[in-house]
Amino acid sequence: MGKWFPVVYDCVMEPLEKRFIRDIRKQLIGKAEGNVLEIGSGTGANFHYYDHELVEHVMTIEPSQRMREQALQKAKRASVPIEILPAKGEDLPFSDNMFDTVVGTLVLCTIADPMRALGEIRRVCKPGGKVLLFEHVRLNDPPMLGKIQDWLTPVWKRLCDGCHLNRNTLEMAKQSGLEIIDTEAYHNQLFLFIEALNRK
Repeated sequence: MGKWFPVVYDCVMEPLEKRFIRDIRKQLIGKAEGNVLEIGSGTGANFHYYDHELVEHVMTIEPSQRMREQALQKAKRASVPIEILPAKGEDLPFSDNMFDTVVGTLVLCTIADPMRALGEIRRVCKPGGKVLLFEHVRLNDPPMLGKIQDWLTPVWKRLCDGCHLNRNTLEMAKQSGLEIIDTEAYHNQLFLFIEALNRK
């Protein structure tokens, strides 16, 4: 990860957060319950929204040391216990069937092998547990926009820490074996909220 990206991330994202992302985070995190795993917690943007009446404990993973350092300050102000570990989504350091809920927000776009990460999510999530995802996705209508995303992605990945603009996260979630319960699209279909169950 480039040194500059974690430093400017919160400032760059703030306009989008204010406009609509915070409301989506609040809705998504409000569905989390029990023992929770958050994949790629970044600077801790979700921490404020965990409900202490529903959530017992949150374990998070984040490979970037700089982002973990920023997230730690937010974890101290959260209403639920939050731990932050240095790990990657493709290789989760947890036992099988450990978590009631797994959360990922704007993270599968940056993981090198998202299908492997989804397999790991299914492994550590309990049977019937929740998987809650909020991601930006490839646009298919009109088709030209998706082609523009394809064209921009190689440069965008270098600028934004491996972020892929053109991933079809919903299809990947289905292929992983998750049972999709609900989806909701935002901002002309660019962002997608996915609620799924981990049927085993």
